[in-house]
Amino acid sequence: MTVTLPVLEVTLREYGPAVSVPLGSAAGRALAASGILQSATPDPGRDGHWLLRAGSQVGAVRTPGGPVVRIMPKTPVSRLFFLLGFSLDPARAWRDSREGTIDTGAYDDVVPALAHAVERQIDAALRQGVLQGYREVEESALVVRGRLREAEQIRRHFGRTPPVEIVYDAYTADTAENRILRAATERLLRLPGVPGPVRRRLAHQRVRLADAQPLIRGQELPRWQPSRLNSRYQPALQLAEAVLRGTSPEHRPADADPLAVDGFLLDMNKLFEDFVTVALREALREHGLTARLQDSHHLDLAGLVRMRPDLVVRTGDGRTPLAVVDAKYKVEKADGLLNADLYQALAYATVLGLPEAHLVYAAGRQPERFHEVRGTTVGPDGRGMRLYQHSLDLSRETGQLLSALKEIAGRLAGATPHP
Repeated sequence: MTVTLPVLEVTLREYGPAVSVPLGSAAGRALAASGILQSATPDPGRDGHWLLRAGSQVGAVRTPGGPVVRIMPKTPVSRLFFLLGFSLDPARAWRDSREGTIDTGAYDDVVPALAHAVERQIDAALRQGVLQGYREVEESALVVRGRLREAEQIRRHFGRTPPVEIVYDAYTADTAENRILRAATERLLRLPGVPGPVRRRLAHQRVRLADAQPLIRGQELPRWQPSRLNSRYQPALQLAEAVLRGTSPEHRPADADPLAVDGFLLDMNKLFEDFVTVALREALREHGLTARLQDSHHLDLAGLVRMRPDLVVRTGDGRTPLAVVDAKYKVEKADGLLNADLYQALAYATVLGLPEAHLVYAAGRQPERFHEVRGTTVGPDGRGMRLYQHSLDLSRETGQLLSALKEIAGRLAGATPHP
């Protein structure tokens, strides 16, 4: 009798072919229901095996009772982190369009590159020492310090003293900023695939942040406000928050116990959408225009069918819509026709009363093309509504990517509202 040993690690490619993996039925069903992969189904040709196929999420996760699933992106890791860095801090990226906006070292896998980048950012933030600040503390004490909490004193102690209920401002390293950095460090230390040298440096940063209280798993991230005092922390904080939001601590299949995982997953659909819309919003400011991301509208008069286009371009006062854009992380088909996308763009333009709508794809055969819609007349020249398709080649240099987006922004700025 042949005994199949469990697989410790599985490597998949984003939208790549399915891989047959020896996997227990419980782990396979939980992985299928988690939403991490595009599909996970029993392999009909091999007993005890499951066919795993990755979708748009890239990174690595460790599943209980199952393998470490590592999903490699189609886009080079350095380019992927440029897109992430731009979405987090567009002003800095416009000033410096090199791929080194986020330092990923020599790593070509998502998790090692991420761990290296976060550790380097935290090290730079702490180079001048750990940031301290005032934090409001409420406690019971034997002596009065700060202000007396009269309501709590009466409720808890019926007015007797001591102890006394007090509130005061403490100057401490236990700030929201340090809590976030510590939480990101600890989360990265739990990720599968973090290289030994990076792991040791992360452990050192955790020691430097020991005075900050740890965050409870599932707890909402503490809020911080950008200021002159924490300006050296801001790049690290932006990336640390991306780590804490990109980790998928729990996926709950229907009618089952939650699948708790340790890992980091980036959704390439969301990343591409964020990059395109943020870049266009920043470029449109040069034309004196405003842009709203995920602007909510309704298709029907009753307001039952909601629509959320990725970006709506408006006049400087924000009142009049001029153009609408939807970003699609997909490759244009050979004939250039993606009917569902075109119908969606048509609905956006119709509801907003616009003569044109724009779709931006991650790749395509032509930089730009358009379709003129039959039965529509939207201008004095008698032409119909136009649906534009733009293609961004993510393999191009970052400067060329930004230039292409500025060209699209220029076209959007030249759009005119429906008469």
